[in-house]
Amino acid sequence: MRVLFASLASVGHTYPLVPLAIAARDAGHEVRFAVGEEVHEPLAAHGLRPFRPADTFYEIYAEDLRPELERLRPDLVVHGWGVPGAATAARDAGIPGLWHGFGRLFPEGIGLERPGRDVPGRPHVDICPPSLQDPGFLAAEERVALRPVPFPGPGAWDVRRPSRPLVYLTLGTAFGTPEVLTAAIGGLAATGARVVVATGRVRPDQLGDLPDGVTAHAWVPQADLLPHVDVVVHHGGSGTTLGALSVGAPQLFLPQGADQFANADAVTAAGAGLTLRPDEVGAEAVAEHLRTLLRPGAHTDSARAVAEEISRMPTPADVARRLPELAERG
Repeated sequence: MRVLFASLASVGHTYPLVPLAIAARDAGHEVRFAVGEEVHEPLAAHGLRPFRPADTFYEIYAEDLRPELERLRPDLVVHGWGVPGAATAARDAGIPGLWHGFGRLFPEGIGLERPGRDVPGRPHVDICPPSLQDPGFLAAEERVALRPVPFPGPGAWDVRRPSRPLVYLTLGTAFGTPEVLTAAIGGLAATGARVVVATGRVRPDQLGDLPDGVTAHAWVPQADLLPHVDVVVHHGGSGTTLGALSVGAPQLFLPQGADQFANADAVTAAGAGLTLRPDEVGAEAVAEHLRTLLRPGAHTDSARAVAEEISRMPTPADVARRLPELAERG
């Protein structure tokens, strides 16, 4: 079977689709990946044959994909939530399709069109554990559960565990300022924790001299690091949220925009994390919240309970075996 994946050209939108794409390739399906060139390198390294449809750089519009569908004639299109144009093009071409989520269903008003508005009735590959998913989405949509599997991207990480608590700090690749990172670093370092910072859009040298026990890197292979951390302090992006939940790590959210506030609210309500809003972020508040999360008890227990829920979700290989069935239903 020929399977075409399509996504926005960003780490946050592309990487959640990669585990299923790899599993589909391993199951013997012919896999291609339509996406802007920003993420071609890691996709090509895994044999997923990425290409840029038409003049696509970030978004994919229906007119971008239509000639590629005619050329490739896939049997199934797996389109990320962020590319409703790909869903439209597949529908118009009479090709079955699946929506593929990147986490909890995002709220209205963040700059993305809700999936299914123009192309309803298609199942959603849902990588969010049901206990954290939007209740309305759970009730209204046909879902194909898929375990969220962190995709490491380039690089590797030294997994030696430090003797003191290990904290991972990131504000993602699209958000963050030196001021917020510096305030967070000051608070985390004050607790005596070992801190690894992924600076994303901020250059490491913009952070100035770092306290003892703090290292800053432009990029961290998150999937390698997360199994070894005690707490994750981050912006609330879906990938980092689900990655931390998968390993049972409590989280301190510093949401900045997009769907991050909704993710922070859901995890905090579940007892697996705490949140500081933008006007609350300061070194003292960060230190106080980290000390709370490092104590054994409710937050750690809740995070581990969600990790157990995630471990029971179907694997990418499980869902890849169902792709022919799902294509026939489409």
